[in-house]
Amino acid sequence: MSWLDALAVFAAGIAAGTINTVVGSGSLITFPTLLTLGFDPVVANVTNTVGLVPGSVSGAVGYRRELAGQRGRLLRLGVASLLGGLAGAVLLLILDEDVFEVLVPVLIVLGCILVVAQPRLSAYVRSRREGERPRHRGSILVWVAVLATSVYGGYFGAAQGVLFMAVLGLGLDDALQNLNATKNVLAAIVNTAAACLFVFVADVDWAAAGVLAVGATIGGQLGATVGRRLPDLALRLFVLVVGVAAVGQFLLAES
Repeated sequence: MSWLDALAVFAAGIAAGTINTVVGSGSLITFPTLLTLGFDPVVANVTNTVGLVPGSVSGAVGYRRELAGQRGRLLRLGVASLLGGLAGAVLLLILDEDVFEVLVPVLIVLGCILVVAQPRLSAYVRSRREGERPRHRGSILVWVAVLATSVYGGYFGAAQGVLFMAVLGLGLDDALQNLNATKNVLAAIVNTAAACLFVFVADVDWAAAGVLAVGATIGGQLGATVGRRLPDLALRLFVLVVGVAAVGQFLLAES
């Protein structure tokens, strides 16, 4: 990896760390970057997951004030994230690489749609909660939904944060910032669980993962401070452009 390549990965890591903390779709930045630099899709996905772990943890730490009083919730839902993240990682490793290459464009498009649709999802969540009894603990359906989202996150992960916010918003009655803090912890658990498996049994490009980790850690802190003040529309448009470019890049590589 050249110095220019390393700089591109570092910048992508900062952007992804910031966006993951605020919106939850940073892989739509880093994964296409690794693809553009010539990484095999599965290697790029594995390296991306490992490299973004410190950023996920950094973002969760940045939201530590909003995590006050959430210990019980995090313990319950954290188990679902741990199991789902491991299951998704296993699926990535045991399924044929051709399956991943077919699914990647679909997953990226799905991620883009979710990022763009998040305001409508949030409005729907708010309308569903009007007049209902507060739900601070959630239900078994929330646990199952978190488990399913975590499987997706362990397998690919783009926009898993958006899915988490939709699930938590529909199932819990709490301030949006508190739910975002919960989301950051759950995403960190998913990424860490998958990364621990990948470290031992998958092909990780450690140079790229290391550079990505440094950038993502910085981005996690930015996302917990400055990133909250960025216009949502600008972030969504940026992610959408990168996602469309990623699909184009992937299809061109396969043709």
